Amino acid sequence: MREISEKQVSEYWNDNAPVWIDQVGKGFDIYREELNNPAIFESIGDVGGKCILDAGCGEGRNTRLLAKRGANVCGVDLSEAMIARAREEEAQSKLGIKYLTGSYCQMPFFQDSQFDQVVSFMALMDGPDYERAVREIRRVLKPGGELVFSISHPCFMTGGYGWVVDQEGNKTKLTVAGYFDEEPYIDRWKFSQSPDADSLPEFAIPCFPRTLCEYLNPLIEGGFSIVRLNEPRPSEETCQKYPGFRGWRDIAAVFLHVKARKL
Repeated sequence: MREISEKQVSEYWNDNAPVWIDQVGKGFDIYREELNNPAIFESIGDVGGKCILDAGCGEGRNTRLLAKRGANVCGVDLSEAMIARAREEEAQSKLGIKYLTGSYCQMPFFQDSQFDQVVSFMALMDGPDYERAVREIRRVLKPGGELVFSISHPCFMTGGYGWVVDQEGNKTKLTVAGYFDEEPYIDRWKFSQSPDADSLPEFAIPCFPRTLCEYLNPLIEGGFSIVRLNEPRPSEETCQKYPGFRGWRDIAAVFLHVKARKL
């Protein structure tokens, strides 16, 4: 079986960083802006006065949103390039965010029971050791503290998914293959809304396939109770604005959101 180490994950994201930071900053990550963020921030709830860890914070875009909503926030990420950009933004905005380079699987720089909440935006799926991450996140959470995270929906966003379209190009069915595949792979894609997409390099994203059970059972067995699951669905208005969202409204879910509480 092919292996992808945390060091390699870091290297891939360091390579992705310049274009990723530019494109995200220009708002071309429409799935984040139009669907994922509104839904997960609703699950996160009121953060005013809370001590929050953003696990896998990337360039810190969502970390800053948490701070602007009144949270005391720390962000941790494997990518030195992403953290460097996050720190540059912090130097300008002065939101009081502390950014650290490191793995969310091993965070010796944080104390036991330090955080009221740990959040993770599309990051827990991108590491090779999810179970270890769950254990470490539980360690740094206060009793009764919550973990809220989003991932690509494991039931539909498999390595072998694809759309069936009709003669007019409308999505009519989603095909799924390789749900039980375990071998990591590198996915390559671009932000389709970018006007520069044709001239930009593709992102190289390490992927670690897991089933729904492999995401939820480590939480249950690791001392969490599952509070809420959500499969956000694009609104009709969003589908009118971005027709590519239509299949994710009518046929299948692109994201899975999980809210769990430390027992």
